[in-house]
Amino acid sequence: MMGWTTAIAAIAAFLITAVSGKFLIPYLRRLKYGQTILEIGPRWHKSKQGTPTMGGIMFIIGILAGIIIAVATYAIVWKEIFSGETVLSRVRLWAGVFLCAASGAIGFLDDYLKVVKKQNQGLKASQKMFLQLLAAAAFAVTLYMAGDTIFFIPFVGSFDIGIFIIPIIIVLVAGFNNAVNLTDGLDGLASSVTFIYSITFMLLAGIVYNNASMSIFGAAVAGGCLGFLLWNFYPAKVFMGDTGSLFLGGAVCALAFGIGQPILLIPAGIVYVLETASVMLQVVYFKITHGKRLFKMAPLHHHFEMSGYSEVKVVSLFCFITCLGCAAAYILSCLG
Repeated sequence: MMGWTTAIAAIAAFLITAVSGKFLIPYLRRLKYGQTILEIGPRWHKSKQGTPTMGGIMFIIGILAGIIIAVATYAIVWKEIFSGETVLSRVRLWAGVFLCAASGAIGFLDDYLKVVKKQNQGLKASQKMFLQLLAAAAFAVTLYMAGDTIFFIPFVGSFDIGIFIIPIIIVLVAGFNNAVNLTDGLDGLASSVTFIYSITFMLLAGIVYNNASMSIFGAAVAGGCLGFLLWNFYPAKVFMGDTGSLFLGGAVCALAFGIGQPILLIPAGIVYVLETASVMLQVVYFKITHGKRLFKMAPLHHHFEMSGYSEVKVVSLFCFITCLGCAAAYILSCLG
């Protein structure tokens, strides 16, 4: 029955997201909620100026609806699917939904200030980080109070670290939330990578950990990303904006913590890690060498663009890398 659960979540999220594009994109265009392309980016991205942004609203609605529809249907029709789950599993699910919604709300506020209020930088970096840390702290405390204090390291063991789980959760959530945001720089990149990541955690939750709640969560995120790709793949008709990328950042973290394996964020989210590392290395190298650059442009996807790769080729390469990282995560789960 769990297979039907994930199918309902995925199909509902996919259809709602895909169909909503027919209505939301023209609406965003009428409101002139267009993307502003910064001068510091590749010059050929200027042709994307004015493409509707804040399209992440599409898959936010689709994913949340998919989760609710699947959980409600199977809680009523096939109660036994959830009968073996602990209170902690259910807390992880709804705490994850909260984290996604809160992260998306922060992104929406940032986009709103940039696009509607014409405040070029949107939220100040300090303001955005404060709100992200606040959402991460609420997520961390909720999991801790539900008894989630175990930190697992493959081939090493499980460690009950008590209240110290809270700062670890906060750091990982804030870090990966921003990492997914950095990855959203090419048509279809963040949604493609997150689609593969979500499929992996859907399979891990359903097959390895027998966790119906997180299997539903992963399926819904995958369905929403796929529905959005119909509109976001090159050449994109809409961008997700910070509204969507921060929501997906929350989802990426919620899936890993939802199965009690936050360490898998690193191999499965290898592209997010590389994108963030490229920015950090670029800044450090620039300062150390007094003006020289390690990469032609950061984040990493722009370096490949500047090296002559097309957007589609970069997205394909990063998806392949994600597949390798997710395969490694799956193997670690089975062997660790």
